[in-house]
Amino acid sequence: MTAGPRTSRPLVLAGGAVLLLALALIALTFVRPSTSAPAAASVSAPAESSADVGFARDMAVHHQQAVEMAFIVRDRTSDEAVRRLAFDIINTQANQRGMLLGWLEMWGRAKSSPGPPMAWMGHTFTPRGDGALMPGMATDAELDKLRAAKGRDAEILFLKLMTAHHESGAEMAQAAASAAKTEQIRNLASGMALAQKSEIALMADMLKERGASAS
Repeated sequence: MTAGPRTSRPLVLAGGAVLLLALALIALTFVRPSTSAPAAASVSAPAESSADVGFARDMAVHHQQAVEMAFIVRDRTSDEAVRRLAFDIINTQANQRGMLLGWLEMWGRAKSSPGPPMAWMGHTFTPRGDGALMPGMATDAELDKLRAAKGRDAEILFLKLMTAHHESGAEMAQAAASAAKTEQIRNLASGMALAQKSEIALMADMLKERGASAS
């Protein structure tokens, strides 16, 4: 996999704090009395090629860019509805990313894979070298355009880019909800799919209010 998208300093700080919190919560989840036999099984790591591990790696990267885009638009518009959506994405997806990385840490699995993304879904995606590491992700050029935009132009571009991002993210989450073996991944992925579909509908309305559409 090629290097991930450029990351803002706030994202690095937020991501680190969230990862520490996620690790602490996951550790508490797995605590059992020392005499309990099922405890060892509860922390059994999914296979390297499993949907659980593949999804955790890929969605952590996918979420990273969503949070980055939300940070960018937050500073490019004064529109309260867009800023509120950006704030929700920053908090929700940074937290989920921390949980995914935390599970990889608990399982003793690397945070990234030398192979192509999405192999766990039964197909692979070959990055084109433009910054879009997976379907739905914005290219470096699109991120630069978002950074240069202001006001309504920034709002519309953000909503279009995030809609495409969510559509692919929801598809990935649905696949993980069906294929994952661990309850943690199944539950998180199922919740992600529902939430992102809801936000897609919200963003369609927001685009319509601004005289635009996602296409």
